Amino acid sequence: MGNPFVDVTQVERRAPGTFSAVIDDRWNLRPLPQGGIVTALALRAMAVELADSNQRLRTLHTTFVSQVSHGAVDIDVDLLRRGRSMSHLRAEVRNANAGRGHVTVAVFGGVRRGFDFTDLRLPRCLPPPSACVSLRDPPPSDFPNPFGPMPFWDELVEGRRALGHAPWEDFQPGRAERAFWYRFDAPPFLADGTLDPLALVVLADTMPGAVIEKVGPRNRDWFAPSVDLTVHLLDACRSPWVLAHNQVRYAGDGYASADSALWDCGLDGGDAPRLVAYATQIFLFSFPD
Repeated sequence: MGNPFVDVTQVERRAPGTFSAVIDDRWNLRPLPQGGIVTALALRAMAVELADSNQRLRTLHTTFVSQVSHGAVDIDVDLLRRGRSMSHLRAEVRNANAGRGHVTVAVFGGVRRGFDFTDLRLPRCLPPPSACVSLRDPPPSDFPNPFGPMPFWDELVEGRRALGHAPWEDFQPGRAERAFWYRFDAPPFLADGTLDPLALVVLADTMPGAVIEKVGPRNRDWFAPSVDLTVHLLDACRSPWVLAHNQVRYAGDGYASADSALWDCGLDGGDAPRLVAYATQIFLFSFPD
């Protein structure tokens, strides 16, 4: 059996600019595939179409135009511009016979001369993953779970809460801010020992839960489909654990704006943090009643 992330992001090139793939239903979240994994498919097809190892993914923006379900998908890639040091591509992932799907624009670029610094800081004194409660630990027996088990969190990606509260806790609302350690059960490491950067796109698409820290525990169920997702890939990640610091900056008219900073803090979470990706998105609120 192969690596689940590597397997689900495999694309078949049928013709120039035309690809196909299959999304395993284990990547579903309430009830469609997680947006990050669909975006990762678009990016994989773009990289194959570009075929330039000297230019790596630098930034991407996905607009979730129409729903994409699990199963067979088609991917259409447009090479908008091929440059010597920077190239631009656009791709759309959609189900067969669907008019529209997820549209992604990405920029690939080579190394350039410039300045080096990180002017962003993590909250202080966050516990390492070994000291954090896993999302896989069972909730209290009297806590209702209207969505049932999710293979995405139970089998593919583990999350451990470093900052924030469980939905069954009684707490005083504060900032819309959370931090989680994330790790793929089978981390997709590349031959050079770094984590596949497309895996960071999946981990970045996990921002809405920070809303709970602001509004407090509620009896009314809600979930938050993505409207868009922008990710900046900044540095190589060498640890299986990635620390995601998520904040929701604004909510209104049924929408919210959030951002996420992803950090590599070493194998056990005790190394000096390195910023490896930064993401923003708009999501909307949906109530299943």
